[in-house]
Amino acid sequence: MLLIRTIRQSDYSDVSDLIRLAFSKTQNGYRNEAAIVDKVREDPTYNKRLEAVAENNNRIIGHGLLSEIQVINANSSSTGLCLAPLSVSPEFQKNGVGTAILNELDNRAIRLGYKFIVVTGWPEYYPRFGYQKASRFGIKSPFPVPDEVFMVKPLVKDGLNGVSGTVKYLEAFN
Repeated sequence: MLLIRTIRQSDYSDVSDLIRLAFSKTQNGYRNEAAIVDKVREDPTYNKRLEAVAENNNRIIGHGLLSEIQVINANSSSTGLCLAPLSVSPEFQKNGVGTAILNELDNRAIRLGYKFIVVTGWPEYYPRFGYQKASRFGIKSPFPVPDEVFMVKPLVKDGLNGVSGTVKYLEAFN
């Protein structure tokens, strides 16, 4: 049975192993995502309610983390979230685990008052969850990335009103 729950400190090692395994099996490979997660947890804006695991028979098979970002332009700054990373054990992929994690994290983010989420990810996967090219909203990545992989999703009606500029990630991502 699949259970989505808030991460516990006792999960950290299993989650690091899962992230390494999941990303090493992708086209782009593992790019230190587990270390980024460790650094995000040290940031003062970290909220453990925005980090969830999927558990099946007491085994962690999925993980997702949302962390704060700013979208900054010459006149304003808007606080939102970024999804990074989302990991599912290769043997459980394409079984709804990622969907369950994303839905839970979206609901938690809405309850906490966030209005949008950005993601750099697979353009074949994320649009089914409401993500669209961020460039359509005047939102830019701070690093070079293909337009189709940098996406944003409003969490609430008009969640992207007045939001435009360049994303500033937490220091953990540098």
